[in-house]
Amino acid sequence: MGDWLLNLPIPWMALVIFSAIYLLAAAIYLTLIRLAVDDRARAFKALSPGMLPPLGIIFGLLVGFVAVQVWNDFDRAKTAVINEASALRAIVLLAQHFPDEQKSRLRALVNSHIEEAVQQEWPAMAAQRATLETLPQALVQCLEVTLNLKPADESQAIAQREIVDFLGKAAEARRQRIVISQSSVSSVKWAAILLTGLCALIAIAMVHSDNRLTCGIALALFATGIAASVLLIATYTRPFTGDISVRPDLLQQVISTEPAIGASAQ
Repeated sequence: MGDWLLNLPIPWMALVIFSAIYLLAAAIYLTLIRLAVDDRARAFKALSPGMLPPLGIIFGLLVGFVAVQVWNDFDRAKTAVINEASALRAIVLLAQHFPDEQKSRLRALVNSHIEEAVQQEWPAMAAQRATLETLPQALVQCLEVTLNLKPADESQAIAQREIVDFLGKAAEARRQRIVISQSSVSSVKWAAILLTGLCALIAIAMVHSDNRLTCGIALALFATGIAASVLLIATYTRPFTGDISVRPDLLQQVISTEPAIGASAQ
């Protein structure tokens, strides 16, 4: 599915998807009604209505299968951001045990990591261009600063070990969100859903070809279900793209709380 559609606001995305599905249903209706004459009409009516439930079930199973995938990816993306923000917040808190120079340096590096994530990585993840080739330099420097510190007491030694551990957790959470940002519904899955929906619409039109009103109502109802299903999957198909997406708000909150930490330390 095109990037232009996934980046639309939800009302516009809904308008495009519903319009396209309704136009398809209208085309099927007009075509089948025109073809349903003489021998073709009898052939259409010979189609068993018993085919409709299996087609509907297959369509529902496909939608459910894909929906579970996109919702799981979305939840995993949120969890990764939460874990990263929690780890960075813990690093800022533990830095209180260090001398002012190292403490300020760690805070500045955490800020730098978050700013890079918000300004560079998030747009790249939304466009599925983010990769693991680039190391998180700010986290690497945080590790160097922490390891170079000579603990003056037991509390600093414990804080040093904990910061190293949380740096690993932050780096792993960053890796997970970048990997998840590459996930999307493949063209094969979209084709399976849309093709099954198309077959169901055609079968509905053929079964009800002798009654135009019934045919139109049945097609409109099933077309609405198809459009709603496609909209639901499209809004969640990329965890970092579109109106409904995972945003870096939690990471930014780590920066916003740092002045308060400094004030409490004074």
